[in-house]
Amino acid sequence: MGCFQSKTAHLPSPDQQPPPPEPNPDLGDVNEEEPVPAFKEFALAELRTATNGFSSELIVSESGEKAPNVVYKGKLKNNRVVAIKRFSRQSWPDPHQFVTEAAGVGKVRHKRLVNLIGCCAEGDERLLVAEYMPNDTLSKHLFHWEKQPFPWEMRLRVAYHIAEALDHCNSQNHNIYHDLNAYRVLFDEDGDPRLSSFGLMKNSRDGKSYSTNLAYTPPEFLRTGRVIPESVIYSYGTVLLDLLSGKHIPPSHALDLIRGKNLLLLMDSSLEGQYADDDATQLVELASKCLQYEAKDRPDVKFLLKAVVLLQKQTEVASHVLMGLLKTPVALPTMLSPLGKACARMDLTAVHDMLLKTGYKDEEGAENELSFQEWTQQVQDMLNTKKIGDIAFRDKDFKNAIDYYSKVPSSFSTIEHNYGHN
Repeated sequence: MGCFQSKTAHLPSPDQQPPPPEPNPDLGDVNEEEPVPAFKEFALAELRTATNGFSSELIVSESGEKAPNVVYKGKLKNNRVVAIKRFSRQSWPDPHQFVTEAAGVGKVRHKRLVNLIGCCAEGDERLLVAEYMPNDTLSKHLFHWEKQPFPWEMRLRVAYHIAEALDHCNSQNHNIYHDLNAYRVLFDEDGDPRLSSFGLMKNSRDGKSYSTNLAYTPPEFLRTGRVIPESVIYSYGTVLLDLLSGKHIPPSHALDLIRGKNLLLLMDSSLEGQYADDDATQLVELASKCLQYEAKDRPDVKFLLKAVVLLQKQTEVASHVLMGLLKTPVALPTMLSPLGKACARMDLTAVHDMLLKTGYKDEEGAENELSFQEWTQQVQDMLNTKKIGDIAFRDKDFKNAIDYYSKVPSSFSTIEHNYGHN
């Protein structure tokens, strides 16, 4: 790695940009093989069934149940796997306004978006239904990686795909995106980054447009409480900082590093050797332009798109290859009945109680037969015997270990004789 200052490459002005590369046929609005279904209003009962009664086991929000608006993984009756966002009960008092806004967002379709496919407004419930993304969020890949840091080329691809998504939203008269951050970028089955369509709607009718720390909030929102198109550019700049540093750095601190020419302190050290100085410098300068205090001094989305497309160097390599992901179909969530759940956790008492409620009862007067309760007790006794043997074996008390182990087969045969042949 050399010193950034030795090869500073300045971004050209929008008027002097070279023509963009030839269109990539892979950048169509939607996947033609699996078209996104038309937006629709869902019945609450269908979404309740899809999430197994809004089971906590199907929550996919990174903050879990603590998130203000929880997102669930669900399976519709046509077997399509979806993400279902459930708003707090008082978020949208007017159901018609909620449906109208959701339907508007549902029309904004693009391959770089996590497309909205439906909503529900029944009683106090307000829910959005979108495509399901199986490969986590940018936040998880950047900040909580386990095996390998998020590759540089994928970081550049994220910057490009987000700019594409925002450009398309602008073309559809949706130039306001609320709280753009690393949690809003998700990865599909192919490992391609997509921008969540949930951000095209406020968290509530009169609620906050920004839920992140105030240090990352656009200055004009802090002054006026209003979101303007330039606010989205500022938030895009904060995401660029995330991509560059692999950390969530407050813009004020990052700008101090940039002004002080301490760019190496800004860069993610785990990326050493993965990038050219000129490319990193250009991305740093673009972030700096986006984070200007005055909204009028920030570039527009077209400028962002032209700037980041020039940094794409490995366009022929699939995203899942760059990320080291196995490309597997989206797994359907397992929907277990209460009896199935009890069996899965081997709760024999709960199984017995459920059987009783469905009409099961021990046969009276039957000789040499075990009731369910007696059988479960014998199984438990056998397991306890084995456990004591295991403890004795670990303690090198081999005599007692042999004694207890020798009782286990006899326990099995007793159970089989009394119950297995009935």
